[in-house]
Amino acid sequence: MSNAIDIEIKKSIDNNPVVLFMKGTATMPQCGFSSKVVGILNYMNIEYKDINVLSDENIRQGIKDFSDWPTIPQLYINGEFVGGCDIIVEMTLSGELDELLNENSISFDQEASKKIREENK
Repeated sequence: MSNAIDIEIKKSIDNNPVVLFMKGTATMPQCGFSSKVVGILNYMNIEYKDINVLSDENIRQGIKDFSDWPTIPQLYINGEFVGGCDIIVEMTLSGELDELLNENSISFDQEASKKIREENK
């Protein structure tokens, strides 16, 4: 944790229960994968901080180095890296995301979560 970008990333993760490093913003995602994760988080009414990696190349590369994960988006819950788009979709459909949110006392719409699973059987 030596450079300023790592410190900035760590501060964002530590100061926000749910953080999504993404291309674009929560109101205007700039790629399909970011849009899919934003759709899940918004539909489940999860409060999160969105960080647009397109606005700063240092953060865009820095988060990949920080997590040792090559792709964007990246979701963090209570300081822990959860995964990218495919992992979040899989966890949503299996109910694992609900469990993780409950374990971390993150509020979300459980009915919306159930509906996602029902619609994707």
